[in-house]
Amino acid sequence: MNEIGYYLNVCICENITCGEIREAVDQGARSVRDLNKQLSVGGQCGKCVCTARKVMKDHLVETDYDLAVPA
Repeated sequence: MNEIGYYLNVCICENITCGEIREAVDQGARSVRDLNKQLSVGGQCGKCVCTARKVMKDHLVETDYDLAVPA
C-alpha cells in the first residue's frame, strides 16, 4: 500500500485510517468484531463496515495471514 492509501479514512466517525486497520490485523484482528473492539470501527453509524472488511481481507491476503481463527 502506498503512503497515501495508508492515511485514507475508512471510518470518518472515529477517524480510523486504512493503515490503522492494517495494523490491527497485524496485531491479530480477524473480523469486523475484532476491529470494533480494537478501534471502534462501525461503532457509530456503521457505514464503514463494508470498507473496513475489505481493507482487512485484502491485507490478510497480501500478508498471507490465515483467514481462519483457531479454535
